[in-house]
Amino acid sequence: ELIQWNQEFARIEGQISKKNSDIDLTMIVSNKGKKTKVNGLEQIKLSQYIGYLNVILFAPEDLSLVKGSPQHRRKFLDMEIGQINSHYLYHLSNYQTVLKQRNQYLKKTAFNKSYDPLYLEVLNEQLAQEGSFVLLSRLYFVNLLEKWANSIHDNISYGKEELRISYKTSFQLGSEQTQEELYYLLMKEFKKHEERDLSQFTTSVGPHRDDLVFMVNGQNVQTYGSQGQQRTAALSVKLAEIELINEEIGEYPILLLDDVLSELDDERQVQLMEFIDNKLQTFLTTTSIVHLNDKLKINPEIFYVTNGKVERTSEDVDG
Repeated sequence: ELIQWNQEFARIEGQISKKNSDIDLTMIVSNKGKKTKVNGLEQIKLSQYIGYLNVILFAPEDLSLVKGSPQHRRKFLDMEIGQINSHYLYHLSNYQTVLKQRNQYLKKTAFNKSYDPLYLEVLNEQLAQEGSFVLLSRLYFVNLLEKWANSIHDNISYGKEELRISYKTSFQLGSEQTQEELYYLLMKEFKKHEERDLSQFTTSVGPHRDDLVFMVNGQNVQTYGSQGQQRTAALSVKLAEIELINEEIGEYPILLLDDVLSELDDERQVQLMEFIDNKLQTFLTTTSIVHLNDKLKINPEIFYVTNGKVERTSEDVDG
């Protein structure tokens, strides 16, 4: 969809300035896939490219992070962890590959009416090896996310609400876990649910089944929270990401606000703009700039996009 009609590829490039260096980034999208370059050097894997430019996207659909599906929340975790942990996407990709192989083999047993326990054990070992890394990374990330989100949510709610975020696994976890312990725990769970997996032809436990739980004042806000509480929790999480990335890599990310202000009430709009004021570079897309009056403390640069062309203007927001 990024490629214009009657064209073979789309290309985007730019230079980012970090504390210690300037970096040239390029991405080319064609029907053959994606090609990425860093300072002119092609990157063999996409995971090697991700992380040079740290970005937080806040779009209207992110307001459904709290009340949306578990799949939506797992995707959120994978995208954000991948930015701060260069090894995460590699292990996640391996996990998904082995998971697909295991599920295909489970389906195959339905036709053969038998299975090879040794082969399934090998798949379990590979899945547990990659899954333990994914799981450990997610637990670490959620712990940091909750720390920042709890503080931000306290300010947004004027001290009236406490937000807690927990990682919900498809099996029982101990209080403290190393990657080795998680590996053996996953192996145990795969073996424990082997009969069920063989009868249902799918892998019933593992990181691909996990979820996030949001609690406000001790109540599950996904189930019992009002729409306002759910949106406040989602806003707190997105703002917490900004501080988390800064804490982990020592620099603030770029913030992309994709027409999200129109989905927030006036009070939350003000809280969002005050939070990002002079803190980080922000790109805000909107169909109208009139509603931004009195919300921005600094005069922004304004660009108009028409039929794929970007034009810069020097007019004020209230112009």
